[in-house]
Amino acid sequence: MHTMINKFSRAALFRDRLAQAMAHTGTSRAALARATGVDRSTVTQLLADGDARMPGGHLVAAAAEALSVSTDWLLGLTDRPETTPDLLTASLTQAERATSADDQIFAWHQEAAGYKIRHVPASLPDMLKTRALMEWEYAATMNRSPGQAIAASEARLDWMRASESDYEIALPLHEIRSFAEGTGYYAGLPAEERREQLDWILSVHDQLYPTLRLFLYDAARVYSAPITIFGPKLAAIYLGRYYVAFRDRDRVRAVTRHFDWLVREAKYTARDVPPVLSALRDRVT
Repeated sequence: MHTMINKFSRAALFRDRLAQAMAHTGTSRAALARATGVDRSTVTQLLADGDARMPGGHLVAAAAEALSVSTDWLLGLTDRPETTPDLLTASLTQAERATSADDQIFAWHQEAAGYKIRHVPASLPDMLKTRALMEWEYAATMNRSPGQAIAASEARLDWMRASESDYEIALPLHEIRSFAEGTGYYAGLPAEERREQLDWILSVHDQLYPTLRLFLYDAARVYSAPITIFGPKLAAIYLGRYYVAFRDRDRVRAVTRHFDWLVREAKYTARDVPPVLSALRDRVT
């Protein structure tokens, strides 16, 4: 037999579940307002105690989509928060052509505006690379030209400066040491360009901290493939020519837990990183 809920209880349940979904995904009132196309005051009213009014169906649907839950769950019609498409949705995005790949990545960043973005790069983070490093790095590749790579990285850095998103980047310690020493992948990169690059990372980190936080982990103890997590919405794994991007809740949560584990196990936290980079910079010869 279906249990009837009066309008006061229904409104209270909706408020509780909306607040629960926002807390779980780390979504602020401002971010939810942007995602649903309403004023922040409207979101505040939705969360206000004692109001028995319910929002219109279009707003409930927009909030459910933004928070990756079902409208039935928000309205108390089910105890399962997942939307049906989100249970199985996964996409494969080809990144062979530089312009299409960069456009897709930037679109993912914009979609995640207001959320925390977590990133483990394949080398140094593109958005923190100097022009000199990118020209050296991409000159020999067939997949991207230096001009394309530079434009894409500068666009993402400009977006990060202007957005309300927090950005966490986890790097293996051996990567930054290899860069400073000019060994391995970075063999042949002139010392002056390596010093300039380390100075640039220090400068950007100083300007943007705590919105931008860098962590260094010991790859002898913990490991990660290159990944980016765009808030609660999407997790992308970089394979080289391709990105594998997942939108379903369980996979995004699993990759997020993996990143948070890297941060917990980091040898150097965001506060420790600037002195480490400065010491490496001073040893560049």
